[in-house]
Amino acid sequence: VQLQASGGGLVQAGDALRLSCAASERTSNMGSMGWFRQARGKEREFVAHISYSSSYTYYADSVKGRFTISKDNAKNTMYLQMNSLKPEDTAVYYCAASRSRIIVSAIRDAGMYRSWGQGTLVTVSS
Repeated sequence: VQLQASGGGLVQAGDALRLSCAASERTSNMGSMGWFRQARGKEREFVAHISYSSSYTYYADSVKGRFTISKDNAKNTMYLQMNSLKPEDTAVYYCAASRSRIIVSAIRDAGMYRSWGQGTLVTVSS
């Protein structure tokens, strides 16, 4: 599956932004989808995960309560709504997907996801 991330940009601290991830295949067929991010000079880190049925969502502690992951199967698109942005949220954000379901204990492992988008840059100024 091919993924296309979009929606990044330059915002101020406290602002909101919504990222989109368009998939070339039905998102309803994706066992797991998620968002990761990579700040300059740092390793890629887990941000959020959504199950195939959208019934279960998981978040990194650093974004819990501020970010919301969702997907619209009719549009084959996954979203990441980011509110109350902080300068430390500055990073390139990547969407990822796997046709198979990833067990909860492994959703933070980037290696479990087979498909990746190209990344979209989010810059939060203070």
